[in-house]
Amino acid sequence: MAIFSYATKQDKLTTIIETIMHEGLLTYHPKSSAAPLDLQYRAKQLDKLHKKGAVFAVRDKSHFESGVKGYIITSNETLINQANQISHFTPNVYRRYYYADDKRQTIKGFEEKNLLQINTFVIDIDTQRHSVNDILLACINDSIGEPTLILKTDRGYQVYFVLAAPIFISNNRKFISLNVAKRIADNLKRSLATVDADIYCNDFGFFRMPNHQNVVWFNEHATYHPAKLIDWSQRIDDDKGRQLYVVPTKKQQTSLLTSEWFLQLIQTTDVKGEKGQIGRNNYLFTLALVCYQDGRDQSYAFDLLDQFNSRLRTPLPVKDLDTIVESAYSGRYHGPKKEYVEQLIELYAPQHTDIKVSFGQTAWYKHKKAREDRERSHLDEWEEDITNWITAEKHVSEPFIWRTQKELCNEIGISNSSLNKLLKQSKKLLKTTTGKGRNAKTGWTTVNLFISYIIWLKQDMGVRFAKSIRALVEEQIEIIEHIAGYETLITNIKKLEQEQLVIEQLTMKETLLGTG
Repeated sequence: MAIFSYATKQDKLTTIIETIMHEGLLTYHPKSSAAPLDLQYRAKQLDKLHKKGAVFAVRDKSHFESGVKGYIITSNETLINQANQISHFTPNVYRRYYYADDKRQTIKGFEEKNLLQINTFVIDIDTQRHSVNDILLACINDSIGEPTLILKTDRGYQVYFVLAAPIFISNNRKFISLNVAKRIADNLKRSLATVDADIYCNDFGFFRMPNHQNVVWFNEHATYHPAKLIDWSQRIDDDKGRQLYVVPTKKQQTSLLTSEWFLQLIQTTDVKGEKGQIGRNNYLFTLALVCYQDGRDQSYAFDLLDQFNSRLRTPLPVKDLDTIVESAYSGRYHGPKKEYVEQLIELYAPQHTDIKVSFGQTAWYKHKKAREDRERSHLDEWEEDITNWITAEKHVSEPFIWRTQKELCNEIGISNSSLNKLLKQSKKLLKTTTGKGRNAKTGWTTVNLFISYIIWLKQDMGVRFAKSIRALVEEQIEIIEHIAGYETLITNIKKLEQEQLVIEQLTMKETLLGTG
């Protein structure tokens, strides 16, 4: 039975969307919001604390057929108000977004490299053979646990595993956070194989928009911290003997185009595909990726695909080949996945499944040594571990974890000297000490939790907020004055004091007018 405890359907829908989106979008539409001006003003101040992006939306599935005809949404208000008119959207937020035509009808920018933050993992189940209870049991028994949301679609279901805090995507260190998220998505899909999860579904693309009719399960408390998902995914990888980090190495000495497995792929003539299988587009895309990894130019790849396509019993339109080759050579991909190639052979050349698929000396997965095997972990890794540990343990109303430094070192596995060195340069971690001697207590938190605490106090304390926050900040001055953006924080507090003064004056005026 779905867990619904809301007065109206609109309240439920609002909660669902806010649970998914976190602070990725503006609260209200910047130009045409229907919210009261005082709420808009307050929201704008809070919105400045988080970087904002946009999501893409379309009104009908047919709008994917020639380009993507849709529009760009930058606020929760717009997304909530239009939810019942939207068929699909991107529940994960993008940093770059634009229209490809003057009429602002065709949208562009929904590429993985443009992701700002990942809010949720969505699994597509393209059949209704399984009940909602079957899916719930599979999630609990075979996967990470209870899903946050299940939507019913025309052909099946879409299962949302919403994050408790977003995974932010950066191009630093070769998009390592994106690579980790993609591996989590892959393991989630494979863990639900018993209910026919589509393992070829785009990890972070368009999915069904929640609306008043299609929600069949929702539990806002069933969210997952990234650290828990990473740990779970690593255990799954260990069981399968897979490693995580993706790095290119030296180019192979022999051509992949002469390998036995490639020759079998190129000789196939009956490729069409069904839902849940790799069809013509992905087949041709894989061949193009082989050409790219082999160092061939785009014209060579196009000629090869054109010849192969012309021999198929049901070929693709020639115009589609250009798009496939351009995508393969876009630089977003290193080369074909070994498991895809093996799946292609199994589907379309089953008599040759004994052929070993090898990419020569090219290795796309490099084993990362276990932490205990490294003499000294890089400080930013320790910083991330401590941040994840604190965030997983804390509630917004109490931002500090009270542990001695020795206790923290034992729980995290970091040496005392490394922790001291980290604290001197970290701009994410905060430490405070109260009391003296035996009664001394050491508190640990993060900048984000501390800011969230300030926001929570504002909501909780109303007109007393500004004065209390100033006192709090002055009390914690020694631990936050080194934070980047400290001066901006003080400026915002002064603005909030002025805002509260105005509100008090307006309240007094309304009271006087009302009594008069």
